[in-house]
This record gives sequence, C-alpha cells and structure tokens, in this order.
Amino acid sequence: MNKKSNVLLTGATSGVGYATAMQLLSNPDRFNVFVTGRAPDRLYELQNEGATAIPCDVTKAEEIDRLLAAIGHLDIVIFSAGLGKFAAAHEIEDDTIQSMMDVNVIAPMIMTKRLLPKMMERRGGHLIYIGSQAGKVATPKASIYAATKHAVIGYTNALRMEVAPYHIDVSVVHPGPIDTPFLDKADQTGAYRTSVGNHLLEVDRVADALIKLIDKPVREINLPAIMGITSKLYAMAPAFIEKAGKKYFYKK
Repeated sequence: MNKKSNVLLTGATSGVGYATAMQLLSNPDRFNVFVTGRAPDRLYELQNEGATAIPCDVTKAEEIDRLLAAIGHLDIVIFSAGLGKFAAAHEIEDDTIQSMMDVNVIAPMIMTKRLLPKMMERRGGHLIYIGSQAGKVATPKASIYAATKHAVIGYTNALRMEVAPYHIDVSVVHPGPIDTPFLDKADQTGAYRTSVGNHLLEVDRVADALIKLIDKPVREINLPAIMGITSKLYAMAPAFIEKAGKKYFYKK
C-alpha cells in the first residue's frame, strides 16, 4: 500500500477486536485506526494509543449513520462486534435471542449497506467479518449463536459475488473457541471451557490472521486450519462427525 489506509473496527474494546486494534496501531505509517465498542475505558485507552475512538451502539441505524459520517472515507472495515450466550434453545431468554441477532447479524448487514455505495464508486475496499466454526458445525446449547454465524456465512457468500465487479474484497475468519472473556460471558458455568480444554485459540493468533488478511485478501480463514477440513467432512457425514466429536460438544 502506497498510502495510509483508513480502518474501522467494531467491537474493538475486548478480545479479538482489541488485540487487532493494538496491532494496527503499532503500524501508524500504514493505518489510520478508527474504533468503536461497548467499554468506554477501553475506547479511551485505544485513543491514547493513537486511535480515533467513536462511541456507537451498532444495533441502532442512526448511530451507525453518525459513526460513518464522522469517519468519511474507509478502506477496510473489520466487523468484530459479537454477542453470545450458550443455553438450550428452550431456555434462552427472548431478549437474548434478539440481542444476538441484532449484534451478530443485523448490525453488520446494515453497516455494510451504508458502506457499499462509496466503496463501489471508488471501486475498492475490503470488508472483513468474524464468523465462527459454530456457523459451520453447530453444537448443543449454541443453537442461536450458531444460527447467527450461519447467517453471516450465507450473507457474505452472496455479498462476495455482488461486489466482485467493483474490486471489493469480502473475507471471513472462522475461529474455533478463543480464550477471551467472551467465552466466560457466553457460558458462566465454565463447562464449555472445560470441554474444549487445551484447544482454545490464543487471541493474538486470530488477530494475526486478520492483519495478514489485509495484506493478502482471501475468501476465508479457518482457525485452526484443521477445522476447515472438519467442516467439509461434517457437510458430507454429519452424523459421523457429531458422534466422533461428542466429547468436544457442549455438555450438560
């Protein structure tokens, strides 16, 4: 890249979003970094590191409009905001279902709709979404979360074809379970963390993958890579994979 790129990260105040923001901020000659998220103290911290921090509730269209108007030109957008709760489908609260859909699905769709006209006019841009292996291989007590990530897969697959003539890249990172506070909030029993054991991804590994995508856009990245193979096997023989992977599935 011959000029500095304007990059926006949603969900930048925790987990993968925060780690990615810090990596981008370590390259001030390459990136102008804009961040938003739910934790004001972390936004202030990122601002002190050189980011332009803009509070925004991404579930409200009028706030998305205000956010994008404040930034103007964007080259890269990383949709890192996410919400999850692991519970049986008949037990999860109505408002939690709605919140997960709003944050994980509706918000990135609405923001993308707002971003596309200018990117199409400029004939360039890069949209990076955080998916999940749960969107490919669902597990018990993750029905709603898996549904939101499956929606992201369907959306981005269609979007990629629509924007290809305008030289806009669409990438999705599909991580497995990550060792972040998100996991503890999603499952306050600790059972899921115990069941996946040593298979948790380090947050910096996911952040590294996002940074590499900026330099070399690809369709998708699976983390760890073997999960890309597992999801293909699941599509061919779901009953076998469910049985073989039973010990890794969410337990009662």
